[in-house]
Amino acid sequence: MRKKIKLTYNAPVTLAIAGISLVATVLSLISGGLIGEALFMTYRSPLYYPTTWIRSFTHIFGHADFSHYIGNMSYLLLLGPMLEEKYTSKTIAGVVAVTALATSLVNYVFFPHSALCGASGVVFAFILLSSFTGFKEGEIPITFILVAVFFIGQQIIEGLTIRDNISNTAHIVGGIVGGALGYAFNKKPSE
Repeated sequence: MRKKIKLTYNAPVTLAIAGISLVATVLSLISGGLIGEALFMTYRSPLYYPTTWIRSFTHIFGHADFSHYIGNMSYLLLLGPMLEEKYTSKTIAGVVAVTALATSLVNYVFFPHSALCGASGVVFAFILLSSFTGFKEGEIPITFILVAVFFIGQQIIEGLTIRDNISNTAHIVGGIVGGALGYAFNKKPSE
């Protein structure tokens, strides 16, 4: 007897981000960027505007174009399911929210004339968080050190030497959030 194959919604947070990001990117593109700027991009605006705070979380869904979207979603879809399985979807949703807010606040404070959109901060948080999957108390995984050096080091070098529209700061902040939370999630409480 043949088993039926069924599709499973295996990583709800990851799949939701990918789906919402697709819709946000399409809406932004068909509106000439107006919807993206209004809802899916964070930038300096008065703190008493409710949309300032909404965009501090929703900016992760907006992408400049499909190339930007596909680049981020490739990593997100690769790493997200493993992280949701290890840490739970609720925890990963928290990681996403903390990363979105942290990258937005850093952009708001230090880059007042720059707008930020895209899930790359979340991607970098996932990259560093994933290096803790084999973490044991009292040890620092060599994979974590190498990932941190390669990915964050590359962002620092590119941030200093290349002038483009890529927010290396969001990548660095996302990586720091992912690394810190990875350590915190895997550290056993003191007895």
